[in-house]
Amino acid sequence: MIRLLDLSDSSQRAQASALRAASLPPPEVAQAVARIVADVRARGDEAVRELTRKFDGPDLEDPFLREADWDALSARCPTPVRAALEKAAERVRAFHRPQIPPSYEQRLPEGGVLRCLTVPLARAACYVPGGRAAYPSTVIMTAAVARLAGVPEVIVATPPRRDGGIPPEVAAAARIAGATRILRTGGAQAVAALALGTRSIPRCDVIVGPGNAYVTEAKRQLSGEVRIDSLAGPTEVVIVADARGDPRLIAADLIAQAEHDPLALALLVTPDRALAQAVVAALEAELRDRPNRVAAGSLGARGAAVVTASLDDALAFADALAPEHLELLVADPAAALPRLSHAAAVFVGPHAPVPVGDYLAGPNHTLPTSGTARFASPLSAADFVRRQNVIEYGARQLAADAQEIRTLADAEGLHAHGRAVEVRK
Repeated sequence: MIRLLDLSDSSQRAQASALRAASLPPPEVAQAVARIVADVRARGDEAVRELTRKFDGPDLEDPFLREADWDALSARCPTPVRAALEKAAERVRAFHRPQIPPSYEQRLPEGGVLRCLTVPLARAACYVPGGRAAYPSTVIMTAAVARLAGVPEVIVATPPRRDGGIPPEVAAAARIAGATRILRTGGAQAVAALALGTRSIPRCDVIVGPGNAYVTEAKRQLSGEVRIDSLAGPTEVVIVADARGDPRLIAADLIAQAEHDPLALALLVTPDRALAQAVVAALEAELRDRPNRVAAGSLGARGAAVVTASLDDALAFADALAPEHLELLVADPAAALPRLSHAAAVFVGPHAPVPVGDYLAGPNHTLPTSGTARFASPLSAADFVRRQNVIEYGARQLAADAQEIRTLADAEGLHAHGRAVEVRK
C-alpha cells in the first residue's frame, strides 16, 4: 500500500526526500496555459466562452450566474450544510479579524505628519475548484475573509456543470460569505479573464484560492499583472508520531488527505518502526473495508511511512519538508512545536485531525504547499488590503530637514533632487 522507508539507509532517505518532486507538473502544462492566456488576452469574452464550452460543456452567453438562479440554487442547499457553513463563517471571521493591519500616524518634531493607511483592494476573485468535488468551504475561507477586509466587490469563480449551474452548496456558501457575483468559468481561462479583464469580466486586483495544475500555472504566468496568494501544488500532510500514536487514527488521517488528489503527499514520520508497520497494516485494513480509489492511488504513488533514528530526527526531517499540514502526535507537543517553524499549519494532539482546520476551526485552509511554507504564509485578511504611505510637510519641517536631504541627494549624484528642496526655501 505505502512504502516503508528508513532514513538511516541513504538510498531510502533519497527516496523519501524525492517524494515531493514527483508532483511537479509536466512542461506541456505551461505551454497549454500560455496559449490560453494569449487567447483570452486577444479575444476576451469570445475566448472564455469557447474554452468553457470545450472544457466544461455549457455554452454560456453570460458567464455570470443570474441573481435569481443564484437564489434558487442556494435555496436547494440542505439545511444542515447551510448551518455548518454559517458556523464556519463565524469562526473564520473571528479568527481573521485581528489580521487586518491597522492604519497609524506619526508626527515629526517640526510639524510633519506621516501616515500609513490600510486600504482594501477594490476587487477580489476567489477561485473555487470543481471537478472531483464541490468546495463550499473554500468559498468561506476566501470570500468571507475578503469581505471582512473591506473589499467591496468579491467574485467567486468556479467551473460550471454541464447544465450551466453550480453546486447548491457553493451557491449558498457564496451568499453566506458575502460574495457579490459568481463567475461560471474555471481553469486557466478564468484566471486569465480575471487578471486581464474582458468586456464582461472585470479585472481583479487579487486572485486567491486553490486549483489544478493549469490554474496554478496561469497564476504563475499572470502574477505580474495581478496579486496572487500562492502557487499551490498538490495537498500535503506529514504526521509526526511517537510510540504512543494510534495506528488506526493515523491511517484514517493519511487517507483523508490522500483522497484529495492522485498526487497528494501523505507521510508518517516516526522513530518507532513498530508503529510504522502497524500503520501500514491499518491502511490496508481501512481501504479494504472502505475502498477509496483516489486515496489508494495517491498513497501507492506518494505515500510513505518514514522511520527515523530518534524523535529529534523525525522533527528535523518533517520541518525540512515545510509541509502544508503537519499533525503532531507526540507525548510532549509543547517541546516539539518550536522545532516545526516551517510547517504552514500544525495540528496538535489526537483530537485535531486536518479536517477540523479544513472546515470549522477558523484558521484558513488556503495554505502554501510544495515546500513554500518555509517563506510563505496561510491566506489572511492582510492579503486583501494594501498600504498607502502619506507624507505631509509644512514649511518648518522642510526647513529642518533640507540640509540632510540635499546632502544625501548630492551623495547619490542626483542634484536635481536637492534643487527641488532648495527652490522651496
